[in-house]
Amino acid sequence: MKPSASSNPQVQLKIERRSNHPWIFQKMVEKPAERPKPGSVVDIYDRDGTFAGRGFYNGHSRIALRVLTQDPDEAVDAAFFERKIAQAVQLRRERLKLDAVTDAYRVIHSEGDGLSGLVVDRFADTLVIEFFSAGMFRQRDLIRRCLLEHFPDSQVYAFAEDHVQKQESFDCSTPPTPRPTVIQEHGVKFHAAPGTKHKTGFFADQRDNRLALAGFCQDKRVLDLCCNSGGFAIYAKTIGGASDVVGVDLDEEILEVAESNARLNKVKVRFVQADIFHWLRDIANGRAEKFDVVVLDPAKMTRDRDQVIPALKKYLDMNKLALSAVKPGGIFVTCSCTGLVSEEQFLDMLRRAAFYANRTVQVLKVSGAGPDHPWQAHVPESRYLKAVFCRVD
Repeated sequence: MKPSASSNPQVQLKIERRSNHPWIFQKMVEKPAERPKPGSVVDIYDRDGTFAGRGFYNGHSRIALRVLTQDPDEAVDAAFFERKIAQAVQLRRERLKLDAVTDAYRVIHSEGDGLSGLVVDRFADTLVIEFFSAGMFRQRDLIRRCLLEHFPDSQVYAFAEDHVQKQESFDCSTPPTPRPTVIQEHGVKFHAAPGTKHKTGFFADQRDNRLALAGFCQDKRVLDLCCNSGGFAIYAKTIGGASDVVGVDLDEEILEVAESNARLNKVKVRFVQADIFHWLRDIANGRAEKFDVVVLDPAKMTRDRDQVIPALKKYLDMNKLALSAVKPGGIFVTCSCTGLVSEEQFLDMLRRAAFYANRTVQVLKVSGAGPDHPWQAHVPESRYLKAVFCRVD
């Protein structure tokens, strides 16, 4: 390795760096003689001694290095985080003009904003910070200060899921649960309660898809499967003008939130606590009426690459049954938030589901998360959400 002008520890790769992806895995990294603490900022050199970047090192994690800059003259210091966070906020407020539409959006989308291992969501006057790396956790006080400069008087809730803390080898004690809040988007209101079992009880990433769905709902019967806190269902009624809306979910607790969201918007939606497989079989067997519009938005199926095939099988079974609930000529919106399932795999699953259900699916558009969830062209992992809008015969 060459002498460095910075005082950061140096880490050498076993390979010649030929990628600008921010993740470098443990198997590609030489074990340092003196291993830096998890989350330390280090200078990275490739096998030939060429400077390859600067970022976080974690000898305990499968992702040993998270590259934050490839510029040898750019320090990863307080000014770096101030600049990156300001750029992320500017994108949402000045370019996307989200404050005119909603007070709930993603402020920082990890690699999509050049801040690998950090996610920040805004829910009205609450900022939710989620750490996915030891490096970002070590910068927590600085991150909090930078965010409060842009969102003064906000309450801050910062956490990391247990499996992340274990993988990344850091200890993030559970903070006090913040007070619940009410957010709005496109004039529709929802309860958000960070720190509960459901993190927020609300998913801002589907904002644009909810609005698009509403455009198909005037005077229609709408079914929202895996409805969670009722986002699609309530849009169908409030903005869409649907005649009848049914939401189905297995989780009794989240359906209580959905009921309160319907009351908040003064609309009538029938929420049903049921396993969608059992509930849909009545329709598939001709014992219940089909719907004009059907939405299927299940929870993430897996975080494990080895479980992608079983996850696709679950999607296939769900979609096959859901298609049976759509009237001929009706609209079907099917979603996946499993990042490990690619768009190509998801569309192929839909093709097979249509074949087995003996339905013809005409794809109208393939969508994803809103623009407050940007992704870098060289980091497709940030593009996790797929939403396919279809006409079904």
